[in-house]
Amino acid sequence: MTADILLDVANLGKSYGNLDVLKNVSFTLQRGERIALIGPSGSGKSTCLRAINYLAPPTAGEVRLEGQVIGRCLDGRRMTDRELAPQRAEIGMVFQHFHLWPHLSARDNIALQPRKVRGLTKAEAAELALSLLTKVHLGHKANEMPHRLSGGQQQRVAIARALAQRPKLLLFDEPTSALDPELVGEVLTVIKALAAEGRAMVLVTHEIAFAREVADRIVFMDGGRIIEEGPARMVLDNPQAPRLKQFLASLSERERRDG
Repeated sequence: MTADILLDVANLGKSYGNLDVLKNVSFTLQRGERIALIGPSGSGKSTCLRAINYLAPPTAGEVRLEGQVIGRCLDGRRMTDRELAPQRAEIGMVFQHFHLWPHLSARDNIALQPRKVRGLTKAEAAELALSLLTKVHLGHKANEMPHRLSGGQQQRVAIARALAQRPKLLLFDEPTSALDPELVGEVLTVIKALAAEGRAMVLVTHEIAFAREVADRIVFMDGGRIIEEGPARMVLDNPQAPRLKQFLASLSERERRDG
């Protein structure tokens, strides 16, 4: 593995009983690179993200972050949650649904993890949380409870919470899919700003225009497999696989209908 490779996903498989959700999925991510996973519903994109940080432990293959196998000890034994915690702290994940603690303010939602995982004091964690809320343009909402925030605001708090871990890698699982259309832009703007900072990301998204703008590479999945991958604009403007051509054409047709 070269020094520039941050994430190495090798021959990843995930099965639920007789259902193979991931089949021999392999790709690497360089430091500072952004990869967008696209494909139809049920293609395995979200499962792939969950396997990367061991929320869905793979049944085959392995994931390495900076050369270290995620979720497995040197003797091959599966890590306990306690053993896995330091690895997960290096990977920030933002979900479709925000999963904020309903009884904590926006600031406290962000401050909790740095205190538990990074050992920050209460004051240090609160200061960090406020700075991250300001970063996502929500400094004025620090004391608000989640139910008093819009969906877009809640997702931006969730992004700030992921950043509070000071992760080496950010995972986004369709971060705008649960939002009303008028709120999508504010979340995408924040993600674009993070991408401009050179943060390493793997994004599952159905926003193809956004993927074209933000991602360095596109990975198209269908049926649990990678069908095509390559530089974002090349893959989207000149797809080679018939299934990808069909997928992009269906999205264009849907946009014309909805427009």
